[in-house]
Parts: sequence; structure tokens; C-alpha cells
Amino acid sequence: MNLLELKGIKKIYQQGQVEVPALRGIDLTIHRGEFTSVVGPSGSGKTTLLNLIGCLDTPTEGKIFFDNREIEKLSKEELALLRRYNLGFIFQEYNLIPVLSAYENVELALRLFDDIKEIEVEKRVKNILEAVGLADFAHHTPGELSGGQQQRVSIARALVKEPKLILADEPTANLDSKTSEEVLEVMVEMNQQLDTTFIFSTHDPLVWDYAQRIITLKDGQIAEEKSS
Repeated sequence: MNLLELKGIKKIYQQGQVEVPALRGIDLTIHRGEFTSVVGPSGSGKTTLLNLIGCLDTPTEGKIFFDNREIEKLSKEELALLRRYNLGFIFQEYNLIPVLSAYENVELALRLFDDIKEIEVEKRVKNILEAVGLADFAHHTPGELSGGQQQRVSIARALVKEPKLILADEPTANLDSKTSEEVLEVMVEMNQQLDTTFIFSTHDPLVWDYAQRIITLKDGQIAEEKSS
């Protein structure tokens, strides 16, 4: 079943009098439960594509459908709800709040929900921290954790909402190869257990090894697709 569909997506940035095309006509379908990597050289349009899919930016031309809903036709409130309940983000820089513990950083993602009870919040935060191997570090702040542990917290924060789609922008860029593999194993497990769809933007060949599908961008266009 389709989760995401992009039709004729173009994105042009204006720099003074100069138009800079970032995406030049992308047609792409992502199915539920996919574990997909978007690859390509710097400037190929990877981050722009993720920003459009994540409703953080809008296309210059074309249509994006999420769960059969055309994103362009949603109100600001509807877009906010779509991001809140259906999308999770994992960043290269972790973006954790330094004064909060691992538990509190993850818990914060659920505080945006209006319809979740306190007992459910506690249950889901504890379960996801255990799933990513951080049950014993729940009360440690980011400064007391290694880079790999901090990235696990960011994964837990994204997954605790149980979103339909996780967007990960260079999630292993700051990690050594051993830690990268451990983090990827966690994401594969979550993908299989929760049927969460993952889309990565990455230069890391290790991520490519784990991906079920690799989409190569070049000069803002899809140059190649491979499925494992």
C-alpha cells in the first residue's frame, strides 16, 4: 500500500536574480514499511527532498500525497497535525535538549499530544528506551552520554510517537562504524516490529547495505533505483 507519492516535483530557490533548481521533476512512490536510502553527491537534492516530504518546505511545482491526502490542500493546522502524529525526524546533530534527561527528551515528543494519558506516556517512553538499549541511562543528560547513545535517544524520541514515517538526515555521520551498525540495527528492528517506514538521506555506504531500496539523485533528478 502506498504511503507517499510524489508527482512531477520541482523545487527552485531564488538567489537574487538567479534561479537555482534543486529538484527537476521527481516522480516517486514509497510503500508502507519501506526501508529506503536516498543517495547522491552534495547538491543533488537529497535534503531538499526530505524537507518536502517532511512538510518543512513546499514544492515550486508538482504534487505530494501522504496517505492519499494532497499536502498542498491541507490547512496550516492540518499540516501541523500531520507532522505531529505521522512524522518522526532523526537528525545528524541529534538536537537533544541538554538540560533534560534522556527520558525527558523522549517524553517531550508525547507532550504535544492532547489525547494521551500520563500512564500511557510513561509506558511508551520506558518501552522505547528499553528497545534502543538505554533503559539504564534514562536519567542521564545528553552530556553524560556518548554520541551513539545520544543518537539512540533521538531515535527513541522519533519512534515514541509511533509515526507512519521516519525521515533520517545523515543519522550516522557523526558515529564510528561500530556504533553506526548498532544504531542501524535498532532502526531495522523498529521497522520490522512497528512497520514504520524509513527514508534516509546519507553518504554512508553502511546505510546502503541495510536499505531495501536505494534511490540515487543526481542534479535534482532520480538517476537510478535499486532494490535488494
